[in-house]
Amino acid sequence: MSGSETIAVLSHARPGETDDALRHLVALAGAHGCVVQLDRDETRKHPAIAPGPGVELDDTSGELPRLAIALGGDGTILRALRRFAGTGVPVFGVNFGEIGFLATIDRDELIGGFERALGGDFETLTLSALTVDHDGDDGRPAVNDVAITRKPGERVANLSYAIGGEEVGSVRCDGLVVATPAGSTGYNLANGGPVLAWGVEGFVVSFIAPHSLTARSLVVAPGDLLTVHNRSVGAVDVSVDGRPTGEVGPDESITCGFLREATTLALMPGSTFYRRLREKFGRLAVS
Repeated sequence: MSGSETIAVLSHARPGETDDALRHLVALAGAHGCVVQLDRDETRKHPAIAPGPGVELDDTSGELPRLAIALGGDGTILRALRRFAGTGVPVFGVNFGEIGFLATIDRDELIGGFERALGGDFETLTLSALTVDHDGDDGRPAVNDVAITRKPGERVANLSYAIGGEEVGSVRCDGLVVATPAGSTGYNLANGGPVLAWGVEGFVVSFIAPHSLTARSLVVAPGDLLTVHNRSVGAVDVSVDGRPTGEVGPDESITCGFLREATTLALMPGSTFYRRLREKFGRLAVS
């Protein structure tokens, strides 16, 4: 089966919520001459999906699909974006979560949405990401953010940060978040950091509960490397796109850089960042 005829599917951890959507997708795929591929993990999650026309179970081919469809929240969509980073495979997200800022459609739009997805009736946006250099790095970029946080129950962290080899400051805090424009509406926004529109070149650093009156968020230029040094007496945890990846020990460091063209997000024609911001965070609007 050639890659141009295949559709990869990733779903979230509650498969009972997405079984009906997946069955509908398989039926449509057969009618469009496509095949939905489920890898071993997805096959185990969806025992209700039987082998037959329009579906291939336990896929181990390693071939690139024409399209990836993510059924879940932003975490699932991020997982798909990271998996297909650097390949040009667009990720079409269907929101089965809460906010779904990265989702292409909501679950109540999936019937017409799947038709458009299989027919290629969507636009694509290339998202930037972060390179991550530390011992727990899996080699894939961070599409949303990198969080460096004190361990639960441990003392406040002491983190210093340098840009281009020049130390900028040292902050006692519960942690630090490095976010892409796509990720700036997540953990960074909760920290009071600035929202960066998609297409902005650069990334933002913000602090979690800083024990300082002078700690401020900082937007870093795309050509600069950010290095965070752990000056704490103990190790701090590292998470990439919400998933734990390791730790940074005392006197150790982690380095992040800007990656311009990392992964591809599918969008409905006419969708814009500012429309998403208004619709997903509509509480910001004054009625």
